[in-house]
Amino acid sequence: MAMTKTSSMLLVMALVLGTASLATAASGVATFYTQYTPSACYGNKNMGNMVAAANGRLYNNGAVCGRCYTVKCTGAASGGGNPCTGASVTVKMVDNCASKDGCQSTIDLSKQAFAKIANLDAGIIRITYNPTSCP
Repeated sequence: MAMTKTSSMLLVMALVLGTASLATAASGVATFYTQYTPSACYGNKNMGNMVAAANGRLYNNGAVCGRCYTVKCTGAASGGGNPCTGASVTVKMVDNCASKDGCQSTIDLSKQAFAKIANLDAGIIRITYNPTSCP
């Protein structure tokens, strides 16, 4: 079956766009926490369970508050087997994961969000994350 010039161009555009979306994913590490309030962004307001705290660079003096990210586990942070479930999770940024407080991750997920993408026993995992619209 011969491809027309238009269908060839559409195929090339689809490949380029697909590759571009993969290239925009940032990478880092994730941990999890269990106390969700108070948060730096919302104080004592309950924001649900699919929430996260951002490290200082990502937090950017609160600029990330209320933004949502899709997070996916890509592997163990240090040796061992693969803790990833294969799923991704969308979380809302509600807090600051400050390094001065001992934060060792890019994104500190709620326990429920972490459990959707990885085995809790891993404790710390490698991730990719992308900004997305909030549900």
